Amino acid sequence: MSSEEPRQGWPTAPAYPPSGPAYGGGYGTPAPPAPARGASHRGAWIGAGATLVAAVIGVVGTYLVSSGKNANTVPPTAQGPAPSSQGSDDAPKDASPGQESAPGRESTPDQESTPGQDSSQSPESQATESATATAPAKPADTVVWQGALAITYTEDKDLDSAPPVESEIAEENDFSVYPFGTTHMLRPEGATKALVWKESTRTPTYEDCAGVVDTLGTSTDMKLKTGLVACARTNDGRLARLTVKELTGQGSDTSGVFDVVVWSR
Repeated sequence: MSSEEPRQGWPTAPAYPPSGPAYGGGYGTPAPPAPARGASHRGAWIGAGATLVAAVIGVVGTYLVSSGKNANTVPPTAQGPAPSSQGSDDAPKDASPGQESAPGRESTPDQESTPGQDSSQSPESQATESATATAPAKPADTVVWQGALAITYTEDKDLDSAPPVESEIAEENDFSVYPFGTTHMLRPEGATKALVWKESTRTPTYEDCAGVVDTLGTSTDMKLKTGLVACARTNDGRLARLTVKELTGQGSDTSGVFDVVVWSR
């Protein structure tokens, strides 16, 4: 047998170079075709593009959600006062008390209230209260009351009233008169203090009485005679001067008539 003849059981060797498909791992089994290089690159690009699109969608979604939340937190636009239902629609409406005037409008003098005044009061009442609050205090030597005054045994007098009368409250009366034998007596009542002015050459002024009554005045009873002058400080602190003009009576009808001047305190 020739050595070049094919042996029994062995496959015939392929021609070289092979014209058919290449052999794989075993004899007679074709190798699987290699994947195309271009198809593999397209798949990678498609996957990267899908990932990028998903990321963009996530960012846009987050922005839209955040924008929606911020839009919900915007405070509502301030509204002006509701128009009044009274009067014509074209007539200007006055702002209610406590509301600010709309831009471009100015408050009239009648609408402005003076600080410290109650807007519910009438202009006349406000003017009276303002005048009272701003009125200057009277000078201390201003005469509150002056005139002839009778003080009797049965009727004391309150020099702090103008004109002086008997007060229903005994402690508010300043002087009383009573008989003592054949003498008329003057008694300072309550917190009243008095003293006899001993200079007969002149009548004491406000300054004269003020300079001695607080230091020398007492609540001691004093004998009266026509022409006697006394300085006094009343229960309410006013300065007074009493000059005896007439004395009458010896019992329950005892009376003294005085020329009285009462100054403001």
